[in-house]
Amino acid sequence: MSVAVKGLWNIVLSGYPKSGKTTLAKRLIAENQFFARIGVDELRQMIFNEFPPCRDEFLIYSMIAEMRDSLLKKGYSVVIDSTAPDNVTRQFLLETRAEHVNRLLVVLNVDRDVLIKRNIEKSGDASAVLAWDKRWEEPKGAIPIFKFKSNDMKEFDAYYARLIELLESETHPFKPEFHEVIRLEEIRKALKNFFKRYL
Repeated sequence: MSVAVKGLWNIVLSGYPKSGKTTLAKRLIAENQFFARIGVDELRQMIFNEFPPCRDEFLIYSMIAEMRDSLLKKGYSVVIDSTAPDNVTRQFLLETRAEHVNRLLVVLNVDRDVLIKRNIEKSGDASAVLAWDKRWEEPKGAIPIFKFKSNDMKEFDAYYARLIELLESETHPFKPEFHEVIRLEEIRKALKNFFKRYL
């Protein structure tokens, strides 16, 4: 199946571990040759062989921003596969120096009991869910959001179809002309302060 995406997209996935982010990101890039995925966990592991938070989270996110902007400027839509549990991180990942880019935060919603079951099956316990409970913030502000439910594959497929319909649309509320202008340097500074305070 090939997706006929309209325009250039910077899509940030946000959700708890095992909520379906990587499955969604890989499906999007498999079905569209002009999509690229940036896997934040893989980048941490490749550089530091550590799980979040790693020894230099600010460096990791700076590299993500550079990769994202380079890909967008080359004409690739980007899917950033990251837990992105707080609004400062989400805003940082959504902002770009590239021009005429549609931006979208996709928040993956999974029932808590399903999340816990998936994490226990994967790692033997639910500690990842409890850890992210401390950092998770509900999205707010001028962030364009698509809520994606994925408690099972049937639900995942239904929401995936809705997301594709949005990406293929000529008219949607996430077009660049509807974006609130925010200075990237302010977001970088807020992100750096956040990492200093909490990590």
